[in-house]
Amino acid sequence: MDELNRLMDAWVEATQGKRTATHSVVGRDRADSTHVVEIVEFPSHEEAMQNSHLPETEGIFREMLDLCEGEPSFTDLDVMRDEQLNKIVVRSYFEDVINPRNIDGMDGMCTCDYREHSPAMSSYDLGLAQAKAETKEITAALRPELTVESMVAEGEMVCVRLSVKGRHVGTFAGVEATGKEISGTGQITFRCEGGRLAESWWNMDERGVLEQVGALKG
Repeated sequence: MDELNRLMDAWVEATQGKRTATHSVVGRDRADSTHVVEIVEFPSHEEAMQNSHLPETEGIFREMLDLCEGEPSFTDLDVMRDEQLNKIVVRSYFEDVINPRNIDGMDGMCTCDYREHSPAMSSYDLGLAQAKAETKEITAALRPELTVESMVAEGEMVCVRLSVKGRHVGTFAGVEATGKEISGTGQITFRCEGGRLAESWWNMDERGVLEQVGALKG
């Protein structure tokens, strides 16, 4: 494995700015330590072929042969289904909890020791019950509808870029309802655990919203 990793590192360095591969995973069979599988992801079959024809790829392949008992076997796969399951949980949080203001839905979606970190809340470290209570107040006052603009997942972490629209219909930050429409952007990072939300870090344009409802002067 040390030699294989050395070859992979050498290929990554040699193909910088040339390769079309976007993701690589190397795994070893737990039942047979001599059986190693590498999965390499490409945007398309054409780009995979382009990558294969790189002289650097050919050179590394020849060195890899020396590490193998016989020729490696290849399988050219078409992706039929590709789901990052934690993304589904995060998207459901917005679609099934925040936007319809079903805040009690957090009980089934979050772990019992869920922690929420947001400078807009009373504390930067809230437990589930307090996070629910303060989220109810905010959603009742602003009627926000959050739209996922992009989402990136890696391991247990999911990062979301959002846009938000709403209307100031209740007391927010000490300001009585103005009926004004509000809009903004934000980014949230979630940590998932066992198919549930375990922790979140919020960075929303709170100052922009305060200016829009008249709590601050621009």
